[in-house]
Amino acid sequence: MCGIVGVVSGAPVNQLLYDSLLLLQHRGQDAAGIATSQGNTFNMFKAHGLVRDVFRTRNMRALPGNSGIGQVRYPTAGSSSSAEEAQPFYVNAPFGITFAHNGNLTNWESLREELFRVDRRHMNTNSDSEVLLNVLAHELHRSSTGVSLDEDAIFKAVAAVHRRVRGAYAVVAEIAGYGMLAFRDPFGIRPLCLGKLETDSGVEWMIASESVALEGMGFKLERDVAPGEAIFIDRDGRMSSRQCADNPQLSPCIFEYVYFARPDSLMDGVSVYGARLRMGEYLADKVARNLRLGEVDVVMPIPDSARPAAMQLAARLNLDYREGFIKNRYVGRTFIMPGQAVRKKSVRQKLNAMSEEFKGKNVLIVDDSIVRGTTSGEIVEMARAAGANKVFFASAAPPVRFPNVYGIDMPTRSELIAHGRTDEEIARVIGADALVYQDLSAMRQAVTDMNPNLTQFETSCFDGHYITGDVTPEYLDHIEHVRNNRDKVAPGGLQVNLGYAPNDV
Repeated sequence: MCGIVGVVSGAPVNQLLYDSLLLLQHRGQDAAGIATSQGNTFNMFKAHGLVRDVFRTRNMRALPGNSGIGQVRYPTAGSSSSAEEAQPFYVNAPFGITFAHNGNLTNWESLREELFRVDRRHMNTNSDSEVLLNVLAHELHRSSTGVSLDEDAIFKAVAAVHRRVRGAYAVVAEIAGYGMLAFRDPFGIRPLCLGKLETDSGVEWMIASESVALEGMGFKLERDVAPGEAIFIDRDGRMSSRQCADNPQLSPCIFEYVYFARPDSLMDGVSVYGARLRMGEYLADKVARNLRLGEVDVVMPIPDSARPAAMQLAARLNLDYREGFIKNRYVGRTFIMPGQAVRKKSVRQKLNAMSEEFKGKNVLIVDDSIVRGTTSGEIVEMARAAGANKVFFASAAPPVRFPNVYGIDMPTRSELIAHGRTDEEIARVIGADALVYQDLSAMRQAVTDMNPNLTQFETSCFDGHYITGDVTPEYLDHIEHVRNNRDKVAPGGLQVNLGYAPNDV
């Protein structure tokens, strides 16, 4: 999962991009990068680490320009930890392009071979994002007239990308000498939205993964980028858009609303916070059917993303609500940490149980989801060590039984605690006295309640249905093999000054 942003302004954008990436930091903590455009030059810096650690004053001074893109990243299936695979990426032919991508392609390996064998394009990394960039570059060359581009050619190229590529992708890119391009896959699996700011010197535009980045920078949320749609903003700030997919169908990843997105974001017309409150209400009904409420003394959330659901659950069931776990905000999210040993160690570094809230009580702990079960088991153990009499556990999401191949790093079935286990078996594994999962239908309804026009979702990690239609058992076996043999490369940084001619070929 990654966070991307692009800005077209009448003033330098390096600080604006930096601040926007801080607002998207929750979407990836593995690496960060910014590429800006000034005159006939792209400037870029990217490295491993949090935004605040990656960029120094010297790096920011080396990023001049009134337009640019940025990304915060965590690695997905098949990617490595090398600095070269941090984004943005760049190609110089047939047009200079900087490029940032959120998502994951399911046919990137066959595309990579096709690009080399047929299109004669060479990849420098094993990143699916570099493959997507080269597909775009090749299609821009095919749709252009000679060495120049116009809007029709750009939109025609995006349409060709949609025909060739499978999987999830939200993209921001800058084309040398022309402007900024953004597009979203035909299912709209990964989020992307458009913001606008009226200034004395003209209109400024921002495109970002979440509305919180727009609003935090003073931009007004105009709308979400539609599935299959492409948006182009030229160097003078003129914006145009076109539907480039044959049969677009909005089916956003429902895990965004459960876990990834910030609660103050609005995605595809849905308040993330409102959806999480509704999930708490539906979960409360399930808890009431499955537990003896008289045995529950107190409801406690796992901070932070489970807090809205837990509060609403407690209110609906007329149970006491307490904050029994205190979070150290300087430890990263355990779900997106790279190794199981590191992940397990970080749970106790991140959370501390206050014994006065647990001692002698029957506690109902509410979390947003249970993926590997590592965090859940550690939390139950912490609650018992703090003096809890009984520990019940409730998940605002259904059991995660299948890999997600669209940009969430949980591809290995053996890593998923719910794969091949009943709810009772999972409760025993994590050490809980009882476990209650949200129903998938209820989770869907919680999001639809916020926007009745949104009725279809990407829910493959819960039900095993992959909407792109190309994910087979053999494919899942392959990505598990790749994950288990993923290379580890030492972190580093990459500062680049990229010169180009406006129509470089």
